[in-house]
Amino acid sequence: MKKIIIIISLVLFNLSHAGTIIDSAYISQNYHNRIEFDDDCDACGCAAGNGSSGFESLLNPQFVGIKYFAQHYKAKENLFVKDLTQDQYFNTLQLWGKIPVAKKLSVYASLPFHFHEKKTMQGDIRINGIGDLNLMGIYQLISSKNNFHQLNGGLGVKVPLGKFDEKGISGVNPSFQLGTGSWDYQAALNYKFQKNKIAVLVNTDYTIKTENKKNYHFGNQWNYAATGFYQITGNEKTNFSAKTGFQGEVYAQNKQFGEGLPNTAGSALYGKLGFEASYRKFSLGSEVMLPVYSHLAGGDIEARSRFSIFLNIGI
Repeated sequence: MKKIIIIISLVLFNLSHAGTIIDSAYISQNYHNRIEFDDDCDACGCAAGNGSSGFESLLNPQFVGIKYFAQHYKAKENLFVKDLTQDQYFNTLQLWGKIPVAKKLSVYASLPFHFHEKKTMQGDIRINGIGDLNLMGIYQLISSKNNFHQLNGGLGVKVPLGKFDEKGISGVNPSFQLGTGSWDYQAALNYKFQKNKIAVLVNTDYTIKTENKKNYHFGNQWNYAATGFYQITGNEKTNFSAKTGFQGEVYAQNKQFGEGLPNTAGSALYGKLGFEASYRKFSLGSEVMLPVYSHLAGGDIEARSRFSIFLNIGI
């Protein structure tokens, strides 16, 4: 199944570049300025990281909305078992929005509510509650006269509102948390090329994480992504686009009392396929992600799948 999704993604991506370009007045009016901020979670769970993969949605320029994000992982049940038998599910319901404060400057904010679960031999373990608040200023650095090219940058901070539980770091996945307990800082860049029915987005962001009050320090995080969009149909009121691409994540080693912890660093690469649709001020989108490569926590954790869906209202 993974190979099928990857092949379909590559085919669609190539077709979007190789296909005949058809001019569309609707694209130039309703499509150009819809590239906005998208917020995803850590490879090992939403709690231990900021949003990742930068700006990559065809949304209204200013919006408020709600997003559901689900992740599935397999982990070692204990240190003496080689097989990955423990299912871990990370679920997040997130309120988010983007509000302009000047001609080229906007403020992005997201507040998640997490409900996570992991299945163990001793029984299921569940945690739920508010997560960490993300705030980011987004500035338009470059925009070509024909709007084909655009470069945006962002600087942000994560406010530690989510609960950090010291007991949670003793398991295979220390990111089974509601929050990091630390103030973390993020820088992001997004490049967009858009012409007629095609848009291509390339994103990267880096998160610097700090030590929390319990002397635990989650490793810094680098994310990168490339996404191709192709408008299937559209007019002045409606738009429907398919998207495909990849997303990668790299995690540095966690530390406790300044000492590096084994089997806490890692990386993962995902292929993704989805759609986005809009009607007047309403935008709806969904995405499925499957791992192409996964080596998390020294191989003790394996990424299985991700799914997201959002509904936004333009303001």
